[in-house]
Amino acid sequence: MPLPTPDLDDRRFQNLVDDAKRLIQQRCPEWTDHNVSDPGVTLIEAFAQMVDQLIYRLNRVPDRHYVKFLDLLGVQLFPPTAATGTVTFWLAAPQPAAVVVRAETEVATPRTDIEEPVVFGTTEELRIVPCELRRVATQAAGRDPYDGTTQLENGQLPCFSEVPRPGDALLVGLSNAVPSCAVVLRFDCPVRGHGIDPRHPPVDWEAWNGTGWSPCEVERDETGGFNRPGDVLLHLPASHRVSLIAQQRLGWLRCRVVSAGADQPEYAATPQIAALRAFTIGGTVGIVHAETIHDEVLGVSDGTPGQRFALQRRPVLPADRPAVLQVSDDAAGWTDWLPVADFALSTGNDRHYRLDSVTGEVEFGPAVRQPDGGLRQYGGIPPKGSTMRMSAYRVGGGSGGNIARGQIRVLKTSVPYVARVENRDAASGGVEGETVENAKLRGPLEIRASGRAVTAGDFEELARMAAPDAARVRCVTASEERGAPAVRLVIVPKVTPDSQGALPDEELRRPPTELLQRIATHLDTRRLVGTRLLVAPPEYHGITVVARLSARAPDQIDDARRAAVRALYHYLSPITGGPERIGWPFGRPVHAFEVSAVLASVPGIATVDDVMLFPADLATGRRGEPTPRLDIGKDALILSYRHQVRVT
Repeated sequence: MPLPTPDLDDRRFQNLVDDAKRLIQQRCPEWTDHNVSDPGVTLIEAFAQMVDQLIYRLNRVPDRHYVKFLDLLGVQLFPPTAATGTVTFWLAAPQPAAVVVRAETEVATPRTDIEEPVVFGTTEELRIVPCELRRVATQAAGRDPYDGTTQLENGQLPCFSEVPRPGDALLVGLSNAVPSCAVVLRFDCPVRGHGIDPRHPPVDWEAWNGTGWSPCEVERDETGGFNRPGDVLLHLPASHRVSLIAQQRLGWLRCRVVSAGADQPEYAATPQIAALRAFTIGGTVGIVHAETIHDEVLGVSDGTPGQRFALQRRPVLPADRPAVLQVSDDAAGWTDWLPVADFALSTGNDRHYRLDSVTGEVEFGPAVRQPDGGLRQYGGIPPKGSTMRMSAYRVGGGSGGNIARGQIRVLKTSVPYVARVENRDAASGGVEGETVENAKLRGPLEIRASGRAVTAGDFEELARMAAPDAARVRCVTASEERGAPAVRLVIVPKVTPDSQGALPDEELRRPPTELLQRIATHLDTRRLVGTRLLVAPPEYHGITVVARLSARAPDQIDDARRAAVRALYHYLSPITGGPERIGWPFGRPVHAFEVSAVLASVPGIATVDDVMLFPADLATGRRGEPTPRLDIGKDALILSYRHQVRVT
């Protein structure tokens, strides 16, 4: 069977005649005789016949020519992007000296019978710095810190005021600043802090960053709010710094009493500490699903314009820093050449080259004949006989790097004193490279925008070009702000769902700053003068579905419940949900009857007995009153929050 030939214009003879007759009614209403006997209609049919022949010839243009035309216009395929995340290196035991995990240390998921491991590399060097307890201080709300080290040595240090109130704090001084490290605080506490729920004590841990307090991530609190012996495991931010507090220059941590919620009881009496010890047990660093190639030799220059050299690995991933090409020079050693998007502004003295990320091809500037007969060189040419090498570039990427938390468990590069590795958060942002079919659809849109953001569609298209790792982009209605037009661009990042299909709401509501900044920078040079631009995440409305279902058979209850929960998370999703399965439409309300239809289609479900929709506050987790219809703002999206399904 031959491949189908694409039609660049699908109009036929009769379509052309009908279009012309409709235009007659608009342009010349006094012409009322449209029969075939009318001389004017005869002329229309004659012209339609000739245009039909031209369209037939146009549709015979091969699809390859269409792609070549787009190539001549500068439309290029998008390379894949690499998933990023963080990984924690856990020490076998506290060490007396700093443990260094060098950049590009490889970690991976376990190999299985059907899947190869997914390999990541660290993006920077990590120093796991040792620490120990030096000082302890207490600080009542609104007062100066008080050194309580002596009381701690005597085994009777009250953490807060006699009746703790919001703002009271316990200050812990470490011997060193331990940025990006995991620190264990080992407490010995009697049961004195009455009144609280030990599972959710009303306290926050923070670290001093040099100018203020940054929150710490509490992975484990075994003390129940300082009411029993146990460890508090903290992950400190990368901004932790040594500072002078309570007349001691140390790496300070703070445990601060916060206002308790309506369902969170407060302290009735202050807890006490009998003993405290601190040590470093690990560290966290960023990772990327990519491999870095160093000092790859491309070849030897022959000194002619327009030379091309191919990299051994491709496609090349976008990087924070541009890839530097080095050219050997007998006098100066290796000289650096920088990449450019094109050679339009390059002169013969500029050390510029162009890199095609998809094909992995390095190109030097051409020499163009001028009207006066001379040649103009666009971009420099490496001297004849000089050797060229690429200092470093990254390959890899793709959607295979989007993995759930806890999947990275293999340390491929040996690091002394490191016992295990673990990704405590999902890796996300990996996108496959663009296909030719998608580029053929995108090409006309890009040509229409011409690199300038004027309409809402232009803003969206240019934002997708700058951030292919964004799941959805929407330009909302422009408004007037401070006397100038303002455009708001909302971004939905690509995130990895868990085993149930639930999306991490924190990652959706707070997209990576680098992603938002990249889009804003790209659009800032392409917007109209005077247009104000805001790039931010959309407003999310949480929704909780409570449903009672009946299974077809008793042995299908568990499987049916899991399938029903997955169906809810998939349908009520800002990325994969909605009737079209391409993301919940902006501003579309949710109806109980459509949720019932989704549950009724789940395999193993016999009947849908009851469905209730509850609005949910994503920040506090509190549910509102049940409603048959959940309305949202016109530029807002819904986000599933802890659906509850019972199957009998």
